[in-house]
Amino acid sequence: MLIMEKPLAPRGLSTHAMRRVVSLWLPHWPVDRIRRRYGEPSRDEPLVTVQTAGSRRMVAAACPAAQRLDLQAGMAVAQAQAMVPGLHVWDATPEEDDAALRELARWAIGYSPVVAPDPPDGVWIDIAGCAHLFGSEEALLEHLLGRLNSQGVTARAAVADAPGAAWAVARFRGGGVIPVGRSIEAVATLPVAALRIPPQSISSMQRLGVERIGQLAAMPRAPMVRRFGKDVALRLDQAMGHAFEPINPLIPEETPLSTLAFAEPIGRLEVLKDVVRRLAEDLCAQLVRRGLGVRRLDLILRRIDQKGANLRVGTAKASRDHAHLAKLFDERLETVDPGFGIEEMVLIASKTELLSETQVEVRGIAGVSAPDVDMSRLVDRLGAKVGAHRVYRLEPVQTLVPERMVRKVPALAPLTDATWPENLPRPTRLLDPPEPVVATALLPDHPPALIVWRKVRHKVTHADGPERIAPEWWAGDTDGPSRDYYRLETDRGGRFWVFRDAPAAEGGRWWLHGFFA
Repeated sequence: MLIMEKPLAPRGLSTHAMRRVVSLWLPHWPVDRIRRRYGEPSRDEPLVTVQTAGSRRMVAAACPAAQRLDLQAGMAVAQAQAMVPGLHVWDATPEEDDAALRELARWAIGYSPVVAPDPPDGVWIDIAGCAHLFGSEEALLEHLLGRLNSQGVTARAAVADAPGAAWAVARFRGGGVIPVGRSIEAVATLPVAALRIPPQSISSMQRLGVERIGQLAAMPRAPMVRRFGKDVALRLDQAMGHAFEPINPLIPEETPLSTLAFAEPIGRLEVLKDVVRRLAEDLCAQLVRRGLGVRRLDLILRRIDQKGANLRVGTAKASRDHAHLAKLFDERLETVDPGFGIEEMVLIASKTELLSETQVEVRGIAGVSAPDVDMSRLVDRLGAKVGAHRVYRLEPVQTLVPERMVRKVPALAPLTDATWPENLPRPTRLLDPPEPVVATALLPDHPPALIVWRKVRHKVTHADGPERIAPEWWAGDTDGPSRDYYRLETDRGGRFWVFRDAPAAEGGRWWLHGFFA
């Protein structure tokens, strides 16, 4: 049985009309890269990279362990080694750092089709239209940072409407999610160094007492531009979201894609759908030649004002049916704001798998049985409509603890041998968590004769039980109480499943856990 949860946002509401950009910051990228590549030294041993400037050898980057010993970038290597005798010293290799950063950006394409490296220690990710695949922007950041930290890469990240705001918050406020339309407030209290401007401009501002971005923004525009230059004004506008800052996406050369540019901008929904069908047909022809099927498709729409939208859909199994793949974008295209027109559309097969040729169904021939029903197209359509994480099926778990007897699995996950116990009555609906009830029994350890649930009295006409469910010590559940379950029928026709979490003499309480049909 497939389960489809309702979407969190109302239908027709654009979830990606507003640009949302992640600035991923890797504060210790050179030393983290060395540790990941060579497996040494350990994270608690001080490590620095060094670069040569003329006849001087200076620290280029220091790991957190080295920084705790007062070693900083720009310090002479001889001084650093005198302060820390056991210091690990590696030659700085900026070109290798940049190459590894580019590979990291390729990996981040799993979060959005619009990803670009931000040398020397950052990555841009435009997640507009993609965050819902992870549940929320907060969940996406948590997933991203968790995966990096598990690989030994120190990372911080922020999400904002403008790349400049996300960059500033990631580096000067520790990261986080800036609500839509709140970029100005987020950066106003940050130091002017968060504007990505040259050190000499920062020094000039500090001499005038301008320490914060809000102070700079409050200055009259013309005098500010004359004193600090147009570049500073541009960075200020980018941080506050007043000026658009493009992100040129990184698309690996081997990635199958199809693109169309238009002599005249387009914007009508019917035209957009037709273009997607043409792109899908061309892309699937490429996949056939390569023997591949697509599992994830990204559609990038570029407007004439350099803004645009990113749409992502996935498939339950590898496919190269162009009509089916194009259909997955139909409802998502309705949320796109074409602005003054779209000048280019790109369809990218960002995740593919090997796909061999299969026998198609033959109809009308005696003796030929119909193949098994293919549910993948239905799953894909439902996933495109409400989000893939809201389409699933329920699988039995071999346990007697009620709340653990079922788990969500992908809709097309392979069947297992797990089954529920036979002839074991269980309610058709469970409450999560169980709700407290007030119960009155004729004798202390007898079943209830009367229960009060949500301030409503229910007289019990029949009770069956108890069924004792003890903690599963083999699963690590050693501290939980035993439960005595009863099936109750009331004078109003209700059929309740209640339990007591301890004997009456020990102060056990009553709980309602479910309802029978």
